[in-house]
Amino acid sequence: MKKRMLAVAAAGLMAMSLVACGGGSSSGSSEAEKTTAAQADSSKAEETKAEASADGKKINVIAKGFQHQFWKAVEKGAMQAGTDLGVEVSFQGPDNESAIAQQIEYLDAAIAQKPTAICFAALDTQASLGSIQTAMDAGIPIIGFDSGVPDAPAGAIKANASTNNLVAGQLAAKETYELIKDKIEGASGTVRIGVVAQESNSQSIVERTKGFVEEMTKLVGEDKVSVEGHDSLKKEKAGAPVVIDVGIPAEVKDADGAAVASAILEKSDLIAIYGSNEFAANAIITANEGLDKIGEGKVVAVGFDAGKKQLQAIKDGLFAGSVTQDPVQIGYKAVELAVKAANGESVSDVDTGALWYTKDNMEDPKIAPCLYE
Repeated sequence: MKKRMLAVAAAGLMAMSLVACGGGSSSGSSEAEKTTAAQADSSKAEETKAEASADGKKINVIAKGFQHQFWKAVEKGAMQAGTDLGVEVSFQGPDNESAIAQQIEYLDAAIAQKPTAICFAALDTQASLGSIQTAMDAGIPIIGFDSGVPDAPAGAIKANASTNNLVAGQLAAKETYELIKDKIEGASGTVRIGVVAQESNSQSIVERTKGFVEEMTKLVGEDKVSVEGHDSLKKEKAGAPVVIDVGIPAEVKDADGAAVASAILEKSDLIAIYGSNEFAANAIITANEGLDKIGEGKVVAVGFDAGKKQLQAIKDGLFAGSVTQDPVQIGYKAVELAVKAANGESVSDVDTGALWYTKDNMEDPKIAPCLYE
């Protein structure tokens, strides 16, 4: 009897199941079919996505480093470009910017993968020449970014995505001039604008310094400016009401940089001072520790780049502002150029721009990613 009752119950359950899954209930059938179809579509979509990824373009980006906030911002831009342009992007860099051999290993490994194109910021062009030739022989276009691949063989690098440092220096001058023009116009005697540069050999630093000096001279008036100090930019004019005083240390040492900055800060007619990179800006900050000459209501100080020390100086009001490169755009534009080059399009160097930041706009979504420590 018990077995018979179980059999009847089982039969009932089977009947209910047939009603639910068969034609007896159109609503139940529709939901089940929809679920099955959705699962099939999802599976098919994943297969299609995988096929597209396998058949699509792949861009390998080899940076100078990976631990620094600057390169993380470059990576952010590169990855965003990959998403926007529908290409696969991989981003690699050595442990530090002295690890030349490690960077070459990454470059060789990238070439072996036969990517659509490579974006490369060389730590040492000479050490990279063999790998670059291998890429050229394989027909893999190379795009330089940041400092690029200076002195590479003709035709090896299709284009570069980097900051136009001359224009960036001009931006620093324009912003500084707006802060001091009243002091210049209302001066009863000579006024001085100091410039501290790390060196006179590196192209990027030379251009940032030159751009500032030339633009400031233009804004003030060439007949009113005497450029003095370091021989690299000297253009003296007797009796000029405005002196641009350029200081460059003999060696790239913190103590030497601070000594040069101190010599300028100690001059009584100084109204503004500019540091053309992080080293120079930090030299000004260090020199001021014993002089207390810069800050709100005092000598106007401006810088270039970022870094923990300089960012704090801006937050504290010691620096009125600074110019930073746009590493997000450097990464984005490098990948964009790589895709164009891979498509056989003509490409040329791109200025990735520079940004002026102050304590009031440091949290702006467009600026914050560019303020690396």
